[in-house]
Amino acid sequence: MEKPTLAVHKFSSCDGCQLALLNKGEALVALSQRVQIKHFAEAGVVDQDALVDISLVEGSVVTAADQVRIQKVRKSSKLLVTMGACATSGGIQALKNLSGEASDWTAQIYPHPEFIDTLAQSSAIKAYVPVDFELWGCPISSGQVVAALNQLLFGVSPFDENEKLCVECKRQGNVCTVITQQEACLGPMTRAGCGALCPAFGRGCYGCYGPAKTLNESAIRRCFSGLGLMEPETERALHLIHPDSAQQGIRPSLRKGDADE
Repeated sequence: MEKPTLAVHKFSSCDGCQLALLNKGEALVALSQRVQIKHFAEAGVVDQDALVDISLVEGSVVTAADQVRIQKVRKSSKLLVTMGACATSGGIQALKNLSGEASDWTAQIYPHPEFIDTLAQSSAIKAYVPVDFELWGCPISSGQVVAALNQLLFGVSPFDENEKLCVECKRQGNVCTVITQQEACLGPMTRAGCGALCPAFGRGCYGCYGPAKTLNESAIRRCFSGLGLMEPETERALHLIHPDSAQQGIRPSLRKGDADE
């Protein structure tokens, strides 16, 4: 029986999600026995034009070349799964969407900004092609991507985490950073999946696993105001949970399909 085929493609990103997959160790070896990896440059397999059953895509679209390449990846893939904050919401690169013209910030960073090849906005993969499933996180957890691939190989839709980070904190017995440290924590708005890593070390969540499907933005605003945050600081925090939304000038909770609880 012919094995299903898999490709892992990188766009503008830090490689952290690919490394999370590589670091899975034995589980990755077991997965490689069930699929034929056609392209995974980080693992030494290169054939970016290969026709595959499943493509995992890391990174956001930042250049004109990225725009062209993601169309090719979509055409060559039966299923396309984005993994990580860059691919699902624009990631750190999308912070430039808050700063206006690209020339404004490139001139401050690079001595010769005329050589910088970049689009005016940095966007998630789904802004350019249809995406079959999203794996959130910065980076993703290795178990998360392996579990999703196993589910796809069995012909079922991967589990989409709907719980909020606060639930994860409660299960682990973490002390609430809002109550004990007066920290502006985005846990009530952020989807679970990271293991509540930051609150476990006494730090407020900053939303790297992306916005939950239902958000109570008004309650968060009242909470942050009570902590002493001014309105601009609150706006910045709400934009950072999903930076790609900033290019339309909208907050995460006002995206289509979201609603206050």
